[in-house]
Amino acid sequence: MEKLEKIIFYNMDKAIKSYRMFAQKKLKENGFKITIDQWLIIKTILENPTITQQEIARNVFKDNASVTRIIDLLVKSEYLERRDNPDDRRKSNLVVTEEGESIIYKVQDLVLQNRKNALNTITPEELETMNLALKKIIDNCS
Repeated sequence: MEKLEKIIFYNMDKAIKSYRMFAQKKLKENGFKITIDQWLIIKTILENPTITQQEIARNVFKDNASVTRIIDLLVKSEYLERRDNPDDRRKSNLVVTEEGESIIYKVQDLVLQNRKNALNTITPEELETMNLALKKIIDNCS
């Protein structure tokens, strides 16, 4: 039986989790009161202002219940607002507030530094090969 360290999907998952823990720690160390998941959701809404909550869940790889909880926290933190949907009273539109936009811009330099640190010893060629391989895995599983 092969060892976990030899399984590519184990290593991919471990790399992602290690990076998320590293990035979250850096956010906290720098005094930011936002999580990686909250950042992802705000960024997703900024890039897609008419996105639905179900589409957000797909974009950030979370279930609908988790996204609902995160959005509730973002509304409470005044990073997001829920506004009535004029086309359907049962739905609301999510809007990023000035505070929400501000936090995204404030953490941007740290996000870029975190990525730079994580990719420090990886050559551009290795990164390109990894990207191509990951895209093939995605296509194979779609």
